[in-house]
Amino acid sequence: MPGFYFQRETRTPNSECYTVIEEATPVGRLDIHYASPVVHATLVVSESLTQEGIQDIIEMIDDDLIDAVGIYREELIVHVHQGRDLGVFAHNEWPRGDAHPEEGA
Repeated sequence: MPGFYFQRETRTPNSECYTVIEEATPVGRLDIHYASPVVHATLVVSESLTQEGIQDIIEMIDDDLIDAVGIYREELIVHVHQGRDLGVFAHNEWPRGDAHPEEGA
């Protein structure tokens, strides 16, 4: 199995965000929302990951992250998106007067 692990970026009482890392390289982003009794997750992964790798990550989410929180849940729903990373954009970094950052910059 590939060496996937999660690096937490932020946590609130009802959600968490992680960077998904494989062998020291970021390969995805995970947002988890605890809406008892259902846990919703959005997993965004790079184009290079295989279906097997994605399934491994989903199993790790369930076993290593959701179970560790210790909340009761009836269901885990994971929405998976696969593509390429265009970057990270923050409002404070946008030049004054621009409506949005340039795509692909």
